[in-house]
Amino acid sequence: MTSINRFIQFNNETVDTRLLNRMEQLARALSYAPYLRVTTRKLWEFRPSEGAVSMSVFWRHRSKEAEQLGYLSDIYLMSAGFWRHFHLPAWRDFQSLHTSLPELANQLLLLAEEFRLSEQVVAERPGTQMAFQLRERIVSGFHGDQLKQNSQKGFWADAFINAAYLKLRGKDVSVTEDLDGLFLMWTELYSAQSTADSAHTVAKILPRLEYLLETDSLHTYYTFGEAADKMPPPRYHEGIEADQSEPEDEIDTIEEWFQSWHRETQLDDAAALEYELERGDSKLADGGREDEGAGEVEQTGTGNSKGEHREGNDAEERRKEDRRPKKAYGRFGSANDGVVYYESRIEPLALDRQQLLQWRTEQAPYVRALLKEMQKRMRQREESVRTNLHAGRLSKKLLPLVTDERPKPFYRKTAPSKQLDAVFTLLIDGSASMVDKLDETKQAVLLFHDVLRALGVPHEIALFYEDAYEAGDNMQPNYFEWLHKFSDGTADHAEQILSLDAHEDNRDGFAIRWMADRIRLRPEKHRFMLVFSDGEPSAYNYADNGVVDTAQAVAETEKMGIEVMHLFLSGEATSEEQAAFYRMLYGNKSVSADSLEQFVDQTMRLLKRTLHLVIQAS
Repeated sequence: MTSINRFIQFNNETVDTRLLNRMEQLARALSYAPYLRVTTRKLWEFRPSEGAVSMSVFWRHRSKEAEQLGYLSDIYLMSAGFWRHFHLPAWRDFQSLHTSLPELANQLLLLAEEFRLSEQVVAERPGTQMAFQLRERIVSGFHGDQLKQNSQKGFWADAFINAAYLKLRGKDVSVTEDLDGLFLMWTELYSAQSTADSAHTVAKILPRLEYLLETDSLHTYYTFGEAADKMPPPRYHEGIEADQSEPEDEIDTIEEWFQSWHRETQLDDAAALEYELERGDSKLADGGREDEGAGEVEQTGTGNSKGEHREGNDAEERRKEDRRPKKAYGRFGSANDGVVYYESRIEPLALDRQQLLQWRTEQAPYVRALLKEMQKRMRQREESVRTNLHAGRLSKKLLPLVTDERPKPFYRKTAPSKQLDAVFTLLIDGSASMVDKLDETKQAVLLFHDVLRALGVPHEIALFYEDAYEAGDNMQPNYFEWLHKFSDGTADHAEQILSLDAHEDNRDGFAIRWMADRIRLRPEKHRFMLVFSDGEPSAYNYADNGVVDTAQAVAETEKMGIEVMHLFLSGEATSEEQAAFYRMLYGNKSVSADSLEQFVDQTMRLLKRTLHLVIQAS
């Protein structure tokens, strides 16, 4: 697990997940693309094969207002401008030009299109004007500084890009006498109406630039992202004859490019079905399905008879099911598309009964005190009668109807259900960094388990982790080990709790969505999810996008009516930076144990607070 106290302080940055979520929702709304993802990179860019657009980190380390308006201008520019109004065929034709300055040419075209489309977006959506005004002011200052530095160093191609930006904004700047003469043609962009017009203007000045400049630009101020020729490959399947006489539809806009990749991704998700349809079952004999009976028996099935043998067979089938990998596909967030996961019961080790007895003896006073308090509150709730109401049950004391000017002869008696209408789940981070906190974690989980068993509250407890050694680009194996399930009722699983162990990585967003998927259909009115962890998400290809994915998972879970709470376990005092980081992920429902000794106490506080809420709302 990665610690947020990084060795190099300037790397100790985390993305503002709430801001990024808002930008992603805005980008999806403007582009009408619900699958679109938003990330941050050095420059704004498009990545159709990933279904993502990127905002520029150029806006970081500014005031909150400047940072937010800067990101908004990136989103407006990409989703309301380039998305539908940047013509890809014109761009491809432009890139086919033979030139000794390809970097300069491409950057000038994108710069010209940014100017044209910014003006168009503001004209169509006047509410975006403030964001673009700030963008122009800050970026103009940046290009002014860069123009001075590049001119001093003799980087004339880069200096021309800086001056070209400023000239379109009406700034009186100069590079060299020869290069300044080209800006008369450059200002033709004021009347550009399309990508082809912008490309035509850049192509006109390109031969003169090739004559005046010896080297291409060194710095990258503008980049599109993926290359224009990176289109999804056509899909042909055996047994399907494609009509080669029909020309393929040309992709004209960025929107169509993203849609083509999105369709390709959806088709890939159904690869197993396509294989079955096109090739048949690989285990069948060469003669086809008619020869199927000739093969050897490879597995046995379980029928529906009610004989004595069925119970054992069902248990065996359930064990087999637990060992089978399950694919996440797109069910648990796009950052987890490559995840395969396994569910199993934790294998109990030899039980240290002396240790268990000691822990339960130490925790017994806390458990008894909490149970006594809960029972007392439930009795008070049951016996409390509210009188002098405008509506409710009619009281037997009707004298106020005669004596009072505004009588209130009604009362209401609250009678809660005998059992708390609540369900709890507990997710335990099983990453390697938990190895020095296992005893404290086991004590806290045992307390959680004993309190809810005593109250008869249904609950589930699961350990989650990712296998770091087997994870790769195509597959990331994740594991959930059950310590207690809803179906176990009030059974004592102390043996399993004392057997939990630390493993490798943790993919928190995936685990939260997986657990939420299990409890979202539970009938209980109050649903709680507790997450025990000791650091930020850390798994294969799950760095900054893991932080965003976890924050999104928490937000999605709470929209289902499931309250997510987080307990951060640390062996030292929690810094303000760490506290702010977890508030960003979990809001105000994240608490920390400043020492290992406080972990059990904080667990008790969380349980007490949630149970009070349940009783109060009953």
